[in-house]
Amino acid sequence: MPKGGKKGGHKGRMRTYTSPEEIDAQMKAEKERKRKEEEEGAAVNDNQSEDKLTASGSEDSDDEESEKRKGVEGLIEIENPNRIAQKAKKVTDIELEGPRQLSRREREEIEKQKAKERYMKMHLAGKTDQAKADLARLAIIRKQREEAARKKEEERKVKDSAQEAAAAAKGLHTLSLK
Repeated sequence: MPKGGKKGGHKGRMRTYTSPEEIDAQMKAEKERKRKEEEEGAAVNDNQSEDKLTASGSEDSDDEESEKRKGVEGLIEIENPNRIAQKAKKVTDIELEGPRQLSRREREEIEKQKAKERYMKMHLAGKTDQAKADLARLAIIRKQREEAARKKEEERKVKDSAQEAAAAAKGLHTLSLK
């Protein structure tokens, strides 16, 4: 496997390749190191299981936290005063029946729903500006429809009378021919 970037090494150096023997030696060393860590971990786990019987649970959680740290975190101990440690709450400590403080978003949402309900009640009662405008528009439309129906009725009456006159004239005309 070549070492260096895509375009060769830095400042015109030649690419160098690792030999297969060197790769095998590195892999063997890595396997041995992992095997030693596993053996040490098993010994530590045996010691911890004995300690668990005699020690409290808080010491065990500290050991687990130190094992989980990555990189330099395990070497440097930093305490951030702004960081709030997450504490696990027990089921017995949680109060379900006590008065619960609502968050700002929850309060605003409840207020918005109540305002909407009040507006709908006022709207249905006809007290809002929009409801008044709607009712006025409906009244105008009703008047227009009544006028249109009246005109239609008058036109029909005129048409009927014209037909009757035509029928009467036809009848006279037929009588005169006879």
